[in-house]
Amino acid sequence: MTSSFLLAQAAHPELGWLSSKLLGVTLGSAEWVLWLLVSLSIVSIAVMLERAVYFSRHRLANSEALAVRLARGEFDAVAGEVKNQKGMEAAVIREALASSHQGPDTVEQVIASTVARERPQYERGLSILGTLGNNAPFIGLFGTVLGIIKAFNDLGAMNAKGGAMQQTVMAGISEALVATAVGLAVAIPAVVAFNIFNRQLKTLTSRTTALGHALVGAMKARKPGAAGGN
Repeated sequence: MTSSFLLAQAAHPELGWLSSKLLGVTLGSAEWVLWLLVSLSIVSIAVMLERAVYFSRHRLANSEALAVRLARGEFDAVAGEVKNQKGMEAAVIREALASSHQGPDTVEQVIASTVARERPQYERGLSILGTLGNNAPFIGLFGTVLGIIKAFNDLGAMNAKGGAMQQTVMAGISEALVATAVGLAVAIPAVVAFNIFNRQLKTLTSRTTALGHALVGAMKARKPGAAGGN
C-alpha cells in the first residue's frame, strides 16, 4: 500500500495529500473482491441446500387430508399419524391435541404460540440470502470501480499511443467488469432462493392455520348445546 501511495504521489504531484492517499489505496489489486464474491457464493449455495433439505423434511405431505379428519373429530387417529413427524404442522397438531381438554380458547392460544415458536426455525438463514441478494451487486460494482481506476491510472502512466493505448484501456475495463458480472451471478440465485423459501413458508403457515381452524371448529362443535342453540 505504501508503494502504491508513493507511486500515486509521483504520478499526480498536483493532488492533495488525502486524494493521493485514497488513490494509492484504490490502485491496489481488486482481485480480493472476486475472492470475496466467490466466498459469498459458496455461503449462499450452502444456505440454499441446507434450507431446501430442512423444508422438505419438516412438512406434512398429507396436510389437507389431516385437516379433513380433524374437522370430523378423528383426534386420536390424527395424533397417531403425527406422533413422529417433524415440522410446524405436526407440532401444532400435537400440542393442540394435548391441550384439548382445556377448551377451544386455550387451544387457539397454544396454536398461536406454537406457530410463533416454530416459524423462526424456518426463517433461519433466509436473512443471509436476502442480504447477499441486495448487496452482492454493490460489492461487484465496487470491484469494477477499483479496476477502472487502475486501468485509467495505468493509461496515464504509459507513453503508448493509438492501438496500444486502446488495447490497454479495453483490457483493463473488461477485466474490471468481471467483478460486476460475478456480483450479479451471486445475487440473482440468492434473490430467487429467498423468494422461493419465503413463499414456501407462507404456504406452510397457511396450512398450519387451516389445521388449527379445523381442530378448533371440531372442538366447538363437540361442546354440549352447540348443535341446538336456538
